[in-house]
Amino acid sequence: MAILRRALLNAHRVLNSSTVANRTSIISRPQYGWVSRFSSTNISNTQPLDIDLSTEESKRRLFNRLLYRSKQRGFLELDLVLGKWVEEHIHSMDENGIKALVHVLDLENPHLWKWLTGQEQPPEAVSINPVFSAVQEKVLKNLNNHSAPETRATPGQPWVRGWDDIKKGRDSPIAGNQ
Repeated sequence: MAILRRALLNAHRVLNSSTVANRTSIISRPQYGWVSRFSSTNISNTQPLDIDLSTEESKRRLFNRLLYRSKQRGFLELDLVLGKWVEEHIHSMDENGIKALVHVLDLENPHLWKWLTGQEQPPEAVSINPVFSAVQEKVLKNLNNHSAPETRATPGQPWVRGWDDIKKGRDSPIAGNQ
């Protein structure tokens, strides 16, 4: 009960402090990535990423921030795929390419992975993104070159070939590693 009271008091303090003039509120103005730009929820007060390519210092900061966001997503496969691709291509991108990259980085991990690997069809807004198309092309090319077709999910179906799929009988899993 005391934890709930403390949480409510903290929430009240944060809400009251956000009404003070000239102060940025964390709750009402998430920086970026808080809600996917391709989701059905539309929050119009999100701050866009400031893309300043005027000086070498601002370029370096922006590139480092985007590299970090691409390599530290918390989804190992995406960390490796996106991090490597961004590392190879970020220095040749213009402002529109960087905006497209930010849109890709704002996508949710499970959806992005399914779209990149062809398990699901991406929405139109995502599939026309040039960065998404280039990363997807690389991922699908690597899948075709380095994996057997029978080990991959068929489009629209979940991946179910796990280490225990060979068990048959009453205790066998219905699908995957259950």
